[in-house]
Amino acid sequence: MDDLVLARSLFGTTMGFHIIFATLGVGLPLMILMAELIYQKTKDPHYAIMAKRWTKAQAVLLGVAIPTGTIAGTQLALLWPGFMEVIGRVMSLPFQIEIYAFFIEALFMSIYVYAADRLTPAMRIIAVIFVLIGAAASAVLITNVHAFEGTPAGFKILNGKITDVEPWAAFFNPSFFTTAGHVVLTAFMTGAFIVASVAAYKMLRTRKQEQIYRFHRKALLLALTIGGIFSIIASLNGHESAQLLYEYQPEKLAGAEGLFETRSHAPLAIGGFTDPKEEKVKWAIEVPWALSFLAANSFDTVVKGLNAFPKDEWPPLFIHTLFNGMVGIGMLLILYSIIGIVWRKILKKDSFPTWLLILFLTAGPLSLIGIEFGWIFACTGRQPWVIYHLLKTSDVVTTTGSIGLLFILFTVVYAILAAAVIYVLLYYFRKHPVEEDVKAAES
Repeated sequence: MDDLVLARSLFGTTMGFHIIFATLGVGLPLMILMAELIYQKTKDPHYAIMAKRWTKAQAVLLGVAIPTGTIAGTQLALLWPGFMEVIGRVMSLPFQIEIYAFFIEALFMSIYVYAADRLTPAMRIIAVIFVLIGAAASAVLITNVHAFEGTPAGFKILNGKITDVEPWAAFFNPSFFTTAGHVVLTAFMTGAFIVASVAAYKMLRTRKQEQIYRFHRKALLLALTIGGIFSIIASLNGHESAQLLYEYQPEKLAGAEGLFETRSHAPLAIGGFTDPKEEKVKWAIEVPWALSFLAANSFDTVVKGLNAFPKDEWPPLFIHTLFNGMVGIGMLLILYSIIGIVWRKILKKDSFPTWLLILFLTAGPLSLIGIEFGWIFACTGRQPWVIYHLLKTSDVVTTTGSIGLLFILFTVVYAILAAAVIYVLLYYFRKHPVEEDVKAAES
């Protein structure tokens, strides 16, 4: 493999690993905040226990998110020196402001973890709010660099030189608000569904322990409610993202839908696999005119096909599968939430059948897969450009070599880190079972 493929593989692996912890680092604080708010309103000790236990998990995940984020930043500079030259001169603001966002998150996380019992109820809630603000701001600021890559603004490249730099115009690039909204909404969704999976698993294990079962049922319903709300909002935001693709990155939209010929009344291809030889999506279900409507709210919207662009500027055609997987998972998770809430709140069932709990058990892993699909789709779908229509990825990659060895070493490190995180979480919660917290609260 050449340096470009190895560099992309190494950085992609790093981001694929880091994004798990970064996403949960944004999503879990919202769950902690909701548990705190419900506890302060109802004085139900179960919600205080939830907040306490989820905070322990958050601290462990944050301990991995920080070093992996640092590694990602270092790799940006080492693997893509040409890209970082542009970022350093045009788009450094997000990196500079992110330092303060992380400081806020870490400071108030420390206050909440070590001094929660000595804080007033109002101060406990304020501390968690600032943890949430810091975590969400960090995610937004870093993701803004990705938004800038797809919709660059605030500078020009003339004769190989960067000119007319306007940092704030680059910061508030055309896709900033939509991309920022999507990353936060999906993080909230994922954090909730991870909690739902854990709660469903525990309910399967504690059917004969009525009080503990009831505790986990409360956690499950809270998670399904929060997850369902943000899944719906994220789907609406995703529609706006697709319209931005139509306006700013039409070949990416064409690749996502496997559309080869430019046409009005374009169909939406659901499922299937893109065949470049036959120039169609095989085994797909086509919804007539739907793509044109989704692109610009009109059935006669003309959507550009891949053949309108040079072949060497086509994105990899497997992004159609990634896009369908991401959207399909989002729709499925909305269905999960509806089923769970109807079962408990409308049908008034005290217990959940095994098949339904097994279904909910898949919610967390599915949400993480959806995050990974979305991230890969967003970055791969922009190829071959690192900065859309201004700078190609192949022009900014390092030529120092030895990337293959680094790729192997970092993959081993990530595997060890993943195993360590799982071990630490399992060890802590086995040593401190929820039964102890419930009994202590009652006494």
